[in-house]
Amino acid sequence: MNKQNAREYFSKAYRIDHRIRSKFEQLESLNSLATRATSTLSSMPRNPNRSTSTMADVIARIIDLQEEINQDIISLVDTKREIMTIIKSIENSEYQTLLEKRYLCFLTWEKIAVDMCYTIHHLYKMHNSALEVCSKILN
Repeated sequence: MNKQNAREYFSKAYRIDHRIRSKFEQLESLNSLATRATSTLSSMPRNPNRSTSTMADVIARIIDLQEEINQDIISLVDTKREIMTIIKSIENSEYQTLLEKRYLCFLTWEKIAVDMCYTIHHLYKMHNSALEVCSKILN
């Protein structure tokens, strides 16, 4: 496995986290739609199942989406656990810190540089070295 593959492997957690956030936004939208739904009163006879069916569809979608989120959260926890195992196997503590901040906490390069008191350029070089170590571990 090369550095790029190691980077992709570590980025799995970020992609799962991003997907979870997107689903939470969808869930908010569906919840908002469900709470705004109102029935219109009219003297004209209507299909009694129409609004109930629509509301039932929204509620069913909310339940399905909540289950998807729960499954994604389990996947995220498992992925982070795998990544942490690999990171802990690295002897260099600076590499460990850098990789944890980037791939488990999802911090920006700028924030990591400030936290670790390094320049961005030095951080990039250190990151490349850390990925080389990881690619050896993953092989």
